[in-house]
Amino acid sequence: MIKTNELKGIIVKNGYSQSDMAKKIGITPKTFYGKMKIGIFGSDEIQTMIDELHITDPVPIFFAKE
Repeated sequence: MIKTNELKGIIVKNGYSQSDMAKKIGITPKTFYGKMKIGIFGSDEIQTMIDELHITDPVPIFFAKE
């Protein structure tokens, strides 16, 4: 489960909107919002976000236990 509130904060801190991030990972903003709502992204999408957002420790954000 992804900690979406933390991810949203990191996106903003890096100067992106959620729409910008959607484009970077190759999906529509609507799809991105849907994935944020349920907290599930594909591994390739997660890797792109880790790289684009310069996340040094992705485990607590992307692989959080409920």
